[in-house]
Amino acid sequence: MSIKAMDFSLRINPSICFTQNPPKPSSKLRFLTVRCSLPLTSDDAATGLAERPWKVADARLVLEDGSIWKAKSFGASGTQVGEVVFNTSLTGYQEILTDPSYAGQFVLMTNPHIGNTGVNFDDEESRQCFLAGLVIRSLSITTSNWRCAETLGDYLAERNIMGIYDVDTRAITRRLRQDGSLIGVLSTEQSRSDEELLEMSRSWDIVGIDLISGITCNAPYEWVDKTKSDWDFNSNGRDQETYRVRNIFESLCQCI
Repeated sequence: MSIKAMDFSLRINPSICFTQNPPKPSSKLRFLTVRCSLPLTSDDAATGLAERPWKVADARLVLEDGSIWKAKSFGASGTQVGEVVFNTSLTGYQEILTDPSYAGQFVLMTNPHIGNTGVNFDDEESRQCFLAGLVIRSLSITTSNWRCAETLGDYLAERNIMGIYDVDTRAITRRLRQDGSLIGVLSTEQSRSDEELLEMSRSWDIVGIDLISGITCNAPYEWVDKTKSDWDFNSNGRDQETYRVRNIFESLCQCI
C-alpha cells in the first residue's frame, strides 16, 4: 500500500483576517502549509473512503443534432441507439413501457416525477417491454401504491431496458417539438467518446428497420375471452359510475 500526499499552501496576513477594520495590505505575510496523506492500493485507488450518499452522473444521451446530455442511469447498463420521442401523459408509464408501438424508441416523459407508484403486472399492455429506453426528469426513490410489486428501476433492469434521469427533459422536449424526433444514443460506457456516440446517432435510421417481426405474435389467434362487465362504461349516471383500468387491446375489443 502506498501513501499519496498533497500539500496546500496558504498565505495569511493575521492583521487583515482577524481585525474588524483591516488596515492597508502590507508585505508581512505568514505562510501555512497543510499536508494531507491518503493511503492507496496497488492500483492507486483510495482505501477507507465512505461511499457517496448520492449518485453522480454516469450516463450520456447524445442526439444527432450534436447536443450531449449528462444524466444518471437506472435500469440496464450499456449502449443503445434509438429514436427519441416524448409523451405528455401524466400517468400510465407502465402501459407506455409495454406498448409495442414504441419499439425502437427512447420515450421521454414530460411529466417530471416518474416511478412513485412502482410497477404491477396487471397494467402491462403486452408480454414485454418494447421501447429502447426511458428518459425522465426525476426518479422516485420510494413507491406508494398498494398494488406495487417492484420498483421501476428493478423492473427495467430485469428486462434489459436502459433508463436515465436527472436530465433537462423540458429542453429536450422543445428540441423535439421544433425539429421533430431525433436519433439518439444512450450510454453508460465511459470508454466510448462523445464523438463515437455522435457518429452512431448519425449513422442509424429507424426508417426501413423491420420492427414488426420483433413485436408481432408468432401466429394469428382469436380473442375468446369476454370483456368483464365491470370494465364497461357505465351509462347510468355520474353517481353510479365505476371505472377500472383496461389495456388498449381490451378497449379495442369492446368497440367491436
